[in-house]
Amino acid sequence: MRISIGADFNAHRIKDAVKGYLEQKGHEVVDYSGSSEEKRLFFDVVPSVVKTIQDGESERGILICGTGMGMALYANKYKGIFAACCESVFSAKKCRVINNANVLTMGSWIVGETMACEMADVFINSQMGEGLEDWRKKNVAAFYEKTKALEEENLK
Repeated sequence: MRISIGADFNAHRIKDAVKGYLEQKGHEVVDYSGSSEEKRLFFDVVPSVVKTIQDGESERGILICGTGMGMALYANKYKGIFAACCESVFSAKKCRVINNANVLTMGSWIVGETMACEMADVFINSQMGEGLEDWRKKNVAAFYEKTKALEEENLK
């Protein structure tokens, strides 16, 4: 899978660990962080990553800043982007299974390298509706369609 990744100046260490881990798993990871000396802020990094998803160049994105929240808030302003700020492996899986998120955001001040890699792995390998009962799958699909319609109305 092709994955776009980006980190602000707070998160290069975690980003490097996640990038290396995913590459070892055979994924193509394109890094939009810039150098750690550039001191790029989260809103400088987000556009490059999310545009690759909008354009179909990448299937998923991973954004890392201090808390993950700034990245998620900013990324969700882009049409077609469903970014989820996660702080656990459980939430990283559920954001895919229940919400069909296409961007995972996390905080380098919150998660360590091992957990960040585990979160990225489960995010990449989970699918919408996976393991849910049929009635829940229908609700998940309805939520996703309603969210896309709301996005069409509000993100013109």
